[in-house]
Amino acid sequence: MNVLHALFTREWDRRSADNPTWASTLGDKRFNRQWPDLGPAAVASRQAADRRFLDELRAIDRKALPESEQINYDMFGQMLQERIAAEPFRPWLYAIDMRSGIQFADRLLESLLFANPSDWEDWLARLESFGSYMDQTIALLDQGAREGRTQPRVIIERVPDQVARQIVADPTTSPFYRPFTSLPDGMPEADQARLRETAARAIAQTIVPAYRRFHTFLLETYLPAARESIAISDTPDGLAWYENRVRHFTTTDLTPRQVHEIGRAEVARIRAEMEAIIREVGFEGGFQEFLAHLRTAPQFRYTSPDDLFRAYLAMSKRIDPLLTILVGTLPRTPYGLRPIPASSAPDTTTAYYMPPSRDGLRPGYYYVNLYRPEDRPTYEIPVLTVHEAVPGHHLQIALAQELRDVPEFRRSSAVTAFVEGWALYSESLGDEMGLYEDPYDRFGYLTYEMWRAVRLVVDTGMHCMGWSRARAIDFFKANAAKSELDIVNEIDRYIGWPGQALAYKIGQLRIRELRRRAYERLGERFDIRAFHDLVLGAGAIPLDLLETRVNDWIAAQG
Repeated sequence: MNVLHALFTREWDRRSADNPTWASTLGDKRFNRQWPDLGPAAVASRQAADRRFLDELRAIDRKALPESEQINYDMFGQMLQERIAAEPFRPWLYAIDMRSGIQFADRLLESLLFANPSDWEDWLARLESFGSYMDQTIALLDQGAREGRTQPRVIIERVPDQVARQIVADPTTSPFYRPFTSLPDGMPEADQARLRETAARAIAQTIVPAYRRFHTFLLETYLPAARESIAISDTPDGLAWYENRVRHFTTTDLTPRQVHEIGRAEVARIRAEMEAIIREVGFEGGFQEFLAHLRTAPQFRYTSPDDLFRAYLAMSKRIDPLLTILVGTLPRTPYGLRPIPASSAPDTTTAYYMPPSRDGLRPGYYYVNLYRPEDRPTYEIPVLTVHEAVPGHHLQIALAQELRDVPEFRRSSAVTAFVEGWALYSESLGDEMGLYEDPYDRFGYLTYEMWRAVRLVVDTGMHCMGWSRARAIDFFKANAAKSELDIVNEIDRYIGWPGQALAYKIGQLRIRELRRRAYERLGERFDIRAFHDLVLGAGAIPLDLLETRVNDWIAAQG
């Protein structure tokens, strides 16, 4: 192994050890008995390690490396530099929001496979050590409260009820107990009894008391200290932190105001296309009346969660055989469909994707929200499935994980502008596959594109330009046919996760522009399957590296 790849391996092993739950989601069982160490010594150790690794990288002569290794060198260096650049803003103090945090620690089970006796023993070890993990989380949040680095109150107000769901009287009803409800038939009864008894005791004596402490802390300390302002710019060094997040998530040098103006232009463009469809269907009324019609018309609604789930499943199966029209290389790893857990469904978005494990033993999963099915319109099903499953997230992420001859960090790269940019770009491929069969399906597709354009406006508006939460909600409602439940959850997501939502549209616009450029220069020689294989063939990479890759490919066509 050469010096560069030895460096990559050491950093990967160190990062996996520092993030044991993340490692578990990838199928790496080396740290399956551990929770992350959130103590100040561990935080300082991680920061020092990032600097050492960066120094070691800079000691390697980049110019002496072949081109493929220069890409590895550049991405590795950028990853380390971005982590170091974020340190002054102390992001680890913002440890929870309404969609993520220790209140959802049981979600790790969605990523774990239980097959060998050691898997249950590992989970028991995690149950028994959970108290320390909780106390470190409380200490971080308490420090954040004292420094004025908290989530907004409107976000944290949702969390105590989420925590309260973990405080159960019967430990066997706890979601943490779930692995012990279906032990292998071949396991001796005495071992089964011991595992169940130990798990119930750990939940009763460690898990539940930990959540009680957390619930009390939230109500008595953190919530009263949570800021009234929704803008991250109102926290210490907050404007600089937001600008850092914009650069990080978009992988560009765009300023928040530039992103805002791009969003305004995209909203106007998409609005014109939506109004053309309203005229096409002969609706008698204006834009707002049409949106109100879509939000309430029974013809676009399921009333049963089971019926809604079956509709998502049917759409997934319909898309799968159409992929060969668009891509030449398909992943070996399949994906499945699951409902979002009921404990988090009321406070989260319409759907999300969980990648497969790296060992190939667990498929990817497309999670759909079945809470209040009457608020989940049918015209969203095609476009949402394209985004979260194929040719969106599953296709891209599974292919990246199956890359050969690249270091581990490249296979698991999560460059948001690429990952989400590709998924949003994929929504337009639904049209090329013939999925949007009527004007309402096409309006649903435009609603989703408008949703991501609106994000550019409201995210920058709230965090940089003084917008109120109500103004952001009203702007969203005025331009997209999303339900009010979805809109409020989305706006609160942007409040709690500044800048992340900007990546989708910025990435999509760059991929769309690169496709246009390739088509104009190659003409009849342009092959859409080859283009998509090229875009996906290096995994998730920053947008500037993607542009260089496409330009080189165009030039090589002669």
